[in-house]
Amino acid sequence: MSLEILGVKIHNYTIDEVLEKIHEFFNSQNQHYIVTTNPEFIMAARHDDEFRHILNKADLSVADGVGIKYAARRLGQKLKQRITGVDLLWEICRIAEEENKSIFLLGSKRGIPEKAAENILSKYPKLKIVGAECGYRRWHRHIKEKKLVEMINRHQPDILFVAFGQVKQEKWIYHNLPKLPLVKLAMGVGGSFDYISGKVKRAPSWMRNLGLEWLYRLMRQPWRLPRIITAVVKFSCAVRKDKNEV
Repeated sequence: MSLEILGVKIHNYTIDEVLEKIHEFFNSQNQHYIVTTNPEFIMAARHDDEFRHILNKADLSVADGVGIKYAARRLGQKLKQRITGVDLLWEICRIAEEENKSIFLLGSKRGIPEKAAENILSKYPKLKIVGAECGYRRWHRHIKEKKLVEMINRHQPDILFVAFGQVKQEKWIYHNLPKLPLVKLAMGVGGSFDYISGKVKRAPSWMRNLGLEWLYRLMRQPWRLPRIITAVVKFSCAVRKDKNEV
């Protein structure tokens, strides 16, 4: 079951249905990738045909962002549940520990994926984290893409989390997953490593439940204002216009 917002497909699942899909992915012979679609993704996809194609070809596209919920309602569709990328990452780690699957953390800045790995292991001590390598800029400058792929293949992970920032990470996964034959599941995770490592504090649960996480981020990180404007104001206007044109 799926819904469509401004030409981007989103699977309309509850968290339990998503986790059931992930179990299926682990038992499949095929490779799979997940995207955590938010309003910024959808706005970027309006001007980037390749990115829109990647989002729509994803094996699983979850609704990350309260704006998706409101947009679906405005377009006459009902979203079952909003699922944030960082929450889904934690759930995948839980399943990976239970099913003896290995994980590789790729991206963010120096020291962040290593600290994130440490904190994940404190919660899931039996989980196999086979690698943690920092960000896009580092490997782009000093390690050719071929070498990065070779490094991941040497560690033989079942699951790959990529934190290169939105759009970049999804494109990287789409183009490189076929070169990583042992990876069963890949997902772009944006700033999740920052939260898990403790570098960035998440909004209190009551703010997240009210859909105000964006406001908390803005208060703590004012430089996010242009992104917030895109995710909240421009996205809302685009959805309203799309509805009026139907």
